Amino acid sequence: MKCEPAAYTIDDLKRDKKTSWEGVRNYQARNFMRDRMQVGDPVLFYASNADPSGVTGLARISRAGYPDEYQWKPGHKYYDPDADRGTPVWYMVDIEFVERFPQIVPLETLKQTKGLEDMMVIKKGSRLSVQPVSKAEYDIVVTLGRGHRKGDHGASEKSSLNRKGKKGVKLAT
Repeated sequence: MKCEPAAYTIDDLKRDKKTSWEGVRNYQARNFMRDRMQVGDPVLFYASNADPSGVTGLARISRAGYPDEYQWKPGHKYYDPDADRGTPVWYMVDIEFVERFPQIVPLETLKQTKGLEDMMVIKKGSRLSVQPVSKAEYDIVVTLGRGHRKGDHGASEKSSLNRKGKKGVKLAT
C-alpha cells in the first residue's frame, strides 16, 4: 500500500495503531482491496513521492474490504455521485500497525535487489496505491527493512498465501 507522507505515514499509523484505508478511486486497486485482502494479510507500507520513496514498515489487514462510506458523503473529496448504497462502487480496508523499519528501504534498493525484478512497484508507470506482492518478495523486503544482509532472509513475519493459493500479501501505500 502506497501513501504520500503529506497524507499519512508509518509513524501516523504507529501512533493511531489502526486506520481505515479509504479514498482509493482506481478500479484495479479497489478490486485488490474488495476481493483479495483478508484479515491477517501482511502489508508493506510504502511512502510514495518521498525523499526517498520506499518501504517504511509493516502493517496488517485488520478488517477485510467493506464499502467506503465517503462515497456517499456530498461535499467530501471522496464523494461519488454515481455510487449507490445498494451496490457500492468503492471499498476500503482497515490496517493495523506492526513495525516501523529502522530505515526506509528505498525504491532504488528494491530495483537493484535480486528476487524483486517482477515486483509491481518497481515497474515504470506503476501508480496503483494498492498492489499485490508475492510471499518471496515480501520476505526479501522485510529482510532489507530489518537491516539484514542480502541473502540472509532468516525468519520473517508470517506471510502465507491466502486460502485459495493466490498471492495474499499486499503492498501498502
